[in-house]
Amino acid sequence: MGAAREMERMLDIEDKQQSFAASLGELLIDCGKLAASGLERALRLQEDTHERIDVILTRLGLVSERDMAEALSAYLNLPVAEPGDYPVAPLFGDRVSADFLKEFRVMPIAETPDGLVLAMADPLDDYAIDAMRLAVGKPVIPRVGVPADIEAAYERLYGSSRSSIEQILEDTAVGEDQGAEEDIERLKDLASEAPVIRFVNLLISKAVEMRASDIHIEPFERKLRVRYRVDGILREAEAPPSRSRAAIVSRIKLMAKLNIAETRLPQDGRIKLAIRGKEVDLRLSTVPTMHGEGVAIRVLDRASVALDFSQLGFNDQALQTYTNILDQPYGILLATGPTGSGKTTTLYTSLLRLNNSERKILTVEDPIEYQLEGVNQLQVKPQIGLSFAHALRAFLRHDPDVIMVGEIRDLETAEVAVQAALTGHKVLSTLHTNDAASTVTRLLDMGVRDYLLTSTINGVVGQRLVRTLCPDCREPYPAPPELAQRLRLDRFASTPEMMLYRATGCESCDGSGYVGRIGIYEVLTMTNSVRQLVFRNAEANEIKRGAIEAGMQTMYQDGVLKALAGKTTLEEVLRVTRDI
Repeated sequence: MGAAREMERMLDIEDKQQSFAASLGELLIDCGKLAASGLERALRLQEDTHERIDVILTRLGLVSERDMAEALSAYLNLPVAEPGDYPVAPLFGDRVSADFLKEFRVMPIAETPDGLVLAMADPLDDYAIDAMRLAVGKPVIPRVGVPADIEAAYERLYGSSRSSIEQILEDTAVGEDQGAEEDIERLKDLASEAPVIRFVNLLISKAVEMRASDIHIEPFERKLRVRYRVDGILREAEAPPSRSRAAIVSRIKLMAKLNIAETRLPQDGRIKLAIRGKEVDLRLSTVPTMHGEGVAIRVLDRASVALDFSQLGFNDQALQTYTNILDQPYGILLATGPTGSGKTTTLYTSLLRLNNSERKILTVEDPIEYQLEGVNQLQVKPQIGLSFAHALRAFLRHDPDVIMVGEIRDLETAEVAVQAALTGHKVLSTLHTNDAASTVTRLLDMGVRDYLLTSTINGVVGQRLVRTLCPDCREPYPAPPELAQRLRLDRFASTPEMMLYRATGCESCDGSGYVGRIGIYEVLTMTNSVRQLVFRNAEANEIKRGAIEAGMQTMYQDGVLKALAGKTTLEEVLRVTRDI
């Protein structure tokens, strides 16, 4: 009889889980946060693990923690606890242990006449609700909490005086580095210790939370420096003891399946992880330095990349000019700028516009940063002779309509791209130059003939990224007359009273005054007047002036207009570009 009741109880739990999974999955699909194929994948896994569907979806990286919190909020008809709702001081600290709050991922956020308002990472956890009700002697009013917000509040309210890094590494058996002769097995042992694993996981999860694009681990004689690049600016982070350098670097290399015994040569690798419900690709590069191996990790978070021209920062004039060039049936379109200026993102957005069932699109990249549905993407491998030029030649035998070359680095690649454009293909690529006009002279310097450039290049977009002001704390102020006169700001304003904006800093932007980045652009079209200048082997400044006379808006002009509109600061614009 008892066995029958237990079986009935288990079947009832399974039915409830299936009903919950179907309802929550349908809700996520309807609001565009989950693909149907992703739900099917999670449901298949649920049959084996019997875990709740929300736990599986976030662990697989199919749904972010915040999106899941909003879905649970809609499903349970409970409000979401916002970051500003968390208290400045612990509530009921004398009745509720910090360990309980951490283990069950709950946080008291307010005391009202109706009861205790409790933020919960799992609002379906009846045990946590009952325990809190008994502990405080009040009814519990649950709220859906984003796990990252609850953890941040816990660290702020209950964190000890020791740093998180000290707590993680205090029990590690990592000793002093033993130099180049260190045994491979010793390295593996160090990299496999729990404190080192937790530290590396913390390092990566913090980068994702901070929206960092890169993590830099730099060894020096007496310290190990860790820095995050956030919105294009490096921020120093709390660093581990220098003695843990070998263990940390070895752990990262093991995750990327690199040779941990090889410390004399640079190595490149990739790591794919699910961090806080988001799939994140990490591009890893190691380089030997005087005091050990340095590590640079590029964080590729597809969810944070907006492949939409208006969100990238194109104004109406630049977008119209750019799309006119992009829609031409053949020829070359180039994106230029320094490393990290968003060139690849611009080209990916362009490919999405061109991608349809009537076109075959091929790309050759180093590396492939994001996978695009319906686009054939190839990774170059110089070690086996698969270079940009070699891959490009092979592509031409596959009857493509559109070809994207990750970067034109040499004359051979440039010549093959020109030949592809001459034979009726649309070619997109990038080049490292300071502005759009310099691209023409750079290609001439490579050895490309001027008549080939003028007959194949349709246009060039030059770009930079500037930090965008936090909308919650930006502060307007009248432009100082001497500054307005020196920079001739009257060219950009229709009224004498010009307002600029400054960064002040608040909780929303972590005190920096900026949130995210936006592009500033200049789009050079290969007009007849520009062609004549190219034939004359004119200098870049002369080509730029000719393009401006033909109607091109420069990056500086685009940046100043964004500064006057309150999107960024004038200091940011002047940091990355100058007026001619």
